[in-house]
Amino acid sequence: MPGVELAMQQVKDGANPLDPEVEIFINSSAAGGLRMTVHGLTYNMTARAAREAALGAGAIVKKVTAGLLDEFELSEIRQIHPNIILLAGGVDYGEKETVLENARRIANLGLQVPVVYAGNRVLRQPITEIFKTQDIDLLIADNVFPEVDVLNIEPLRRIIHEVFNRHIIHAPGMARLGELTRHGILPTPGAVLLASELFAEEVGDCVVFDVGGATTDVHSVTDGSQEWSLKLLEPEPRAKRTVEGDLGVYVNAKHIIEIVQDWESEDRLADLQAIPVTDKQLELTHWLCTKAVEISARRHAAQVTDLYTPSGRKQVVKGKDLTAVKRVIGTGGALTRVTGGVEILQRVCTGAGKYLLPQPGTPILLDDAYRFSALGTIAQKYPDEVKSTFVDWVRKEI
Repeated sequence: MPGVELAMQQVKDGANPLDPEVEIFINSSAAGGLRMTVHGLTYNMTARAAREAALGAGAIVKKVTAGLLDEFELSEIRQIHPNIILLAGGVDYGEKETVLENARRIANLGLQVPVVYAGNRVLRQPITEIFKTQDIDLLIADNVFPEVDVLNIEPLRRIIHEVFNRHIIHAPGMARLGELTRHGILPTPGAVLLASELFAEEVGDCVVFDVGGATTDVHSVTDGSQEWSLKLLEPEPRAKRTVEGDLGVYVNAKHIIEIVQDWESEDRLADLQAIPVTDKQLELTHWLCTKAVEISARRHAAQVTDLYTPSGRKQVVKGKDLTAVKRVIGTGGALTRVTGGVEILQRVCTGAGKYLLPQPGTPILLDDAYRFSALGTIAQKYPDEVKSTFVDWVRKEI
């Protein structure tokens, strides 16, 4: 709310006074996003696809299960008390009984939280009846995995956005924000992903690194290269988001040191500040940001491994191929406010090796004006204008 009030005051004080004709768009990560649990039939198919959709829509995935829910898993769901439960499972016209039983067990938890079903289409009616008897709000999305090797996550993302908007209005202090905008409140990660998609549509495939104090988010929009796509073990969405909750340059600085096992740097945490000012503080934040980008890039990108088969050894790929991206973009406070952001991002442009990363020499763009999420937010209504803004931005960098 303070951020919105300050923005509105700046408009009032500027050349364009705030009048009824001014449109207000808001994105927010208030309440930490939606706590979500995801339950599918097999992890490598429906559970993973559902998780991809949830992350792209601004949800915080607290638990993923595959197969029949047991008592321990049901107990953990009660303890998590999610804001939304996602039930998936089975290709269309495929397996039924496990998904139906999971629906019954979830309905009997007594949580009274909305459930989204995005599984086998032939089960929509019986699953609707199961949750109706418990007076639980059920939303139906298209199957996230309608056929083997076919991902369909966009319809589910849109529904999760709607649930986010309904939920966030009830968070403390958020009611007035809902009254200020006619467009709904977009989850900040969803806004960044939407901006990434429009950038890729107009300018070319991209990967966006958003390094913050608590997390590092990576958004990529690319189909990868034809060379590596033939070796993929599992399909990947064109637009993908990963959230690294242990990689932050302030709240999670100690976790980064533990991951890289650079114990000598632990003493440097005495210089840690949320907003670094001195040379030592800036140097530490730069180092933490470098490590956060490198680790998050490897976690997001595809990994090349050897698979041994009866006919011999062959190379296989699991994950997101980033070798075809045309731009690497840095946003967030750490990359745009601390000197050396371009050099940090260049370090992950190593091409195909153990990990399928952007090619050496891939152009780097820094979101110095820190407007990437804002552009994604207004793109709900003005996608063409946002695309033009991206084109102008790239032209200025050439």
